[in-house]
Amino acid sequence: MNTDKMMVALDEFIHVGGGLILIIAAVSILTGLIREFVPQDKLQAKLTKHDKWGSLLGASFGMLTPFCSAAVVPVTMGMATMGTSLGTILSFLISAPLCNFIVLAMIYAAFGFKVTAIYLVLTFSAAVIGGWLISKSPWKNEVRRGDELELATNGKSCSSASASLSHSTNSDKFKNVLKFAVSLFKRIIPYVLLGALIIGLSAAYLPAELVEKYVGGGDLKSIIIAALIGIPLYLRIEMAIPLLNVLILKGMGMGPALALIIGGTGASLPEIALVSSVLKRKAVLAFVLIILTTAVTGGVIFQYIM
Repeated sequence: MNTDKMMVALDEFIHVGGGLILIIAAVSILTGLIREFVPQDKLQAKLTKHDKWGSLLGASFGMLTPFCSAAVVPVTMGMATMGTSLGTILSFLISAPLCNFIVLAMIYAAFGFKVTAIYLVLTFSAAVIGGWLISKSPWKNEVRRGDELELATNGKSCSSASASLSHSTNSDKFKNVLKFAVSLFKRIIPYVLLGALIIGLSAAYLPAELVEKYVGGGDLKSIIIAALIGIPLYLRIEMAIPLLNVLILKGMGMGPALALIIGGTGASLPEIALVSSVLKRKAVLAFVLIILTTAVTGGVIFQYIM
C-alpha cells in the first residue's frame, strides 16, 4: 500500500473537511438566528408582492448573493416559511451558487471575458426557465411549509413556536437557535464528510490516464460523465478552479471541465441534503435534473461552439 498516497488523501480530507465543517457550523447557527430574530411577516409581504415575476426575481437575487451552496439554507427556509412560490425558491437555489458575482469573477480570472459571458447567460437562463417551468407544472406545490420545515429537536411546530416567541426572552431565543443549529448540523455533516473524502481520494489516487480516457475528449459521453462526477462533490468555486486546472493539465477537455464546475457547485450532496429540507421529493428531483441538464448543455456549448 502506497503510504505517500494515503498521506496525500488524508491531508486533503482534513484540509477540505475541516474547512467545510466550520462553514456548515456557521451556516447552521446563522439559519437559527434568522429563524428566531427576522420578522417573517414583513419579509413575506415584500417577497410575495411581485410573485408574477418570481423566477426572474429569484434568479436576480441569487446573482447578488455570494453564497456557497450550503449557505443558501437561511434564505430558502425563510422563503418557504413566508409562502414564497416554488418557482422563486428554485430559481434562487440554482442562481445563488452558480452565477453570483464571486463565481463570475473567479471564472473571468481563470478563463476570460468570453467564457464568463456565455457562462452567465447559460446559468442565469437555466435559473429563470427552471423556476418558471416548475411554477407551471403539477409539481408547483412540492415545497415544505409550516410543520414540515421544523427541524428543531424540541418538536414544536412553526406556528406554535412563532406564537411563543413573542413571550420569549433573548435567552430562550438563543437556546432555540442552538437546538436548531445542532439538529441541522447533524443532518448535513455526513454528506459534507463524504464529499471531502471523495476529493481526498481523487487527489491521491485518480490517475491522469483515467482522466484523459473518460473526460479528456470532447464527445458527449465525456461531458455527461464529468457532469455526473460533479454532482456528488461539494465544490466551492475556490476549490473548483484549482482542481480543474489540475484536471485540465492531466488531459481534461474544456467542455467536461465546465460541466464539472456546474454540476459540482450547483447540486452537490450537501446541497441536495439542504434542498430536501425545504423542497419535497419531486421538486428535489426537478432541481437535480435542471442542474444536470445545465451542466451537460454548458459542456456541449463550450466544447463545440467556443
